[in-house]
Amino acid sequence: MSAVRAVEAAGFTHLVWIPDSHLGPWEADFPSSSLAVVRPTREGEAVGVAAGLLLGGARPLVAIQCTGLFEAGDAVRNAVYDMGLPVKLLVGVRGWRSHLAGPTVDTCPRFAEPFVKAWGLPFDWHDPFAAPPGEAAAKLGALAAAGRAAVLLWAEP
Repeated sequence: MSAVRAVEAAGFTHLVWIPDSHLGPWEADFPSSSLAVVRPTREGEAVGVAAGLLLGGARPLVAIQCTGLFEAGDAVRNAVYDMGLPVKLLVGVRGWRSHLAGPTVDTCPRFAEPFVKAWGLPFDWHDPFAAPPGEAAAKLGALAAAGRAAVLLWAEP
C-alpha cells in the first residue's frame, strides 16, 4: 500500500503537505486519491491551516520535514497548547538513515526527536526502508486514532 493510500485508510481527509525530499514522490498518487491536498508556503502556515481544518470538522495530516518542524514551533505551540487541538504531524527526518550509519554533518536527525519530546508530544517512528509490509498503515492509523496531538517521525535516507 502506498503512503498516500495508508493516509487515506487511516481516515485523514486532508493532507497539508510540503513536498520535501522523501515525501515528494507521493505526488504521483494524488490524482487517484480522495485526499484534499493543501499546499501551504511554509510549515508554520501548514499547522495553522490544519488548525482551521480541525475547527471545521476535517481530519488533516500535516506532512513536513524536520527542519520545517523546527520552523513551525510557535504554530505548534499555539495550536496544540493554547487552542488544545489534536494536530497530527508526519515529520520526515532527513538524513536519519545516514545518522544511524555514523556521524553526519546534518543536524536534523540529531534534533528531531528531542524537539518533539521538548514539546511534550507523543510520537512514534516509522522507517519505510526497514519496516515490514503494512507497518506504515498501522502507524498512520494509530496516529489518526490518538486522542490528542501526536507525531509520526518518518525516517529518510
